[in-house]
Amino acid sequence: MPANRKSNKALVPEARQALDTMKYEVANQLGINLKQGYNGDLTAREAGYIGGYMVKRMIQDVQNQMSGQPINPQQPGR
Repeated sequence: MPANRKSNKALVPEARQALDTMKYEVANQLGINLKQGYNGDLTAREAGYIGGYMVKRMIQDVQNQMSGQPINPQQPGR
């Protein structure tokens, strides 16, 4: 990958706000104190938990959408 290419660029810029909202929801569900702006005090494990659960939730949402089931953002155990 070229050095001048931003790797975390949103493929769908309109989704940025929804992803940020999801990030804070997931962090809250996991009991991780995530604040606006810089979060350099997070451990790599905490950041990984947040990202991992976001991916899990997105996969579940797409699978539900593909199967015709409604997407429930407040589903317990997510």
